[in-house]
Amino acid sequence: MNAWPVLGYLAVPAIKLQIEDCRALKRTQLLKGIQYTLPLLIGIAPFGMIYGVLAIKAGFPAGAAQAMSAIVFAGSSQFMIVNLVAGGSPWPVVVLTAVVVNLRHALYSASLAPYLKHLPASWKAVLAYVLVDEAYAVGIHHYEKNGLAGHPHWFLLGSGLAVWICWQASTALGIFLGAQIPAGWSLDFTLALTFIAIVVPALRERPLLVSAVTAGVTAVAAHALPYKLGLILAALAGIAVGLWSDRQ
Repeated sequence: MNAWPVLGYLAVPAIKLQIEDCRALKRTQLLKGIQYTLPLLIGIAPFGMIYGVLAIKAGFPAGAAQAMSAIVFAGSSQFMIVNLVAGGSPWPVVVLTAVVVNLRHALYSASLAPYLKHLPASWKAVLAYVLVDEAYAVGIHHYEKNGLAGHPHWFLLGSGLAVWICWQASTALGIFLGAQIPAGWSLDFTLALTFIAIVVPALRERPLLVSAVTAGVTAVAAHALPYKLGLILAALAGIAVGLWSDRQ
């Protein structure tokens, strides 16, 4: 009598149990990523609403404003794009500024690369899309604490999805509110206040402080440059001085 069919029959329940355990672990990691990110959403939602309001007041169609949140999905760049478009800057300047502002995401990716190198390209693409500031902060802490045990990329995905859903919903609410605000109301000051609220709490280390001061001084000194090129110059100067300060 051949024992292989019998052994195979007995092994099926064990294999099914392993598959179910694996799925349950992935689901748990996904939900944990969402749970750990929930406190941060309290600070994200107001900025999404402000972006939606400012985009509408700057002349963006509602669909375009929402699409930017879905495609670009980077708050600081979106605020900068709205400001530049409202000021009449040419598209090459807008795109270049957005790239410079988002250069930090390359550093995020490099930091997480050792933990993600075993994943297929499809997973890396999805995680790269949702890798915003908050998701990186939560994700890198999880990786450094737990390593690669327990499918941690599902944790990172959960964190990124939580931020994405919050950003899309708050943008939509801001777009709705922006359409109700009278045209005579000037909201330009809210853009400066938003950036102050984003930047100031992060200035806890000397390189960041030096970088911010350098960028601010450069932006004021280069204010007269056409097409708001002073903003690009300020960003590059801030990055360069920040890196130099970090190496001292």
